[in-house]
Amino acid sequence: MTAVDVQATWWWPYLMIFVAGWLATDIWRWIGVLAAGRLHEESELLTWVRAVATALIASIIARLILFPDGPLGQTPLFLRVSAAVIGFACFKLSRNNLLFGVGAAEAVLIGGWLILM
Repeated sequence: MTAVDVQATWWWPYLMIFVAGWLATDIWRWIGVLAAGRLHEESELLTWVRAVATALIASIIARLILFPDGPLGQTPLFLRVSAAVIGFACFKLSRNNLLFGVGAAEAVLIGGWLILM
């Protein structure tokens, strides 16, 4: 492969990551859409699925706050906990607006990091 070929195809790995990521997740969304009409919202199966999904998200958030890697690990624990608490409070105060809650948490985390570092 020549230098021109490499420069012309620099985007190929990114395209493959995008397509593979899309296929891996989108197929489950379509299966969910097709199956949703046949499932009752209050069924034991969907209650269990919601509980497992909530537990997984909670564990990921806890790990990011308590045992972070990389640059996040360089921030003090009180700053990470404060950002999470303030972000959650803003999420609830904004009537469950996810963008507002995440934005507030990021603002606290980045602002605190800039002040402390």
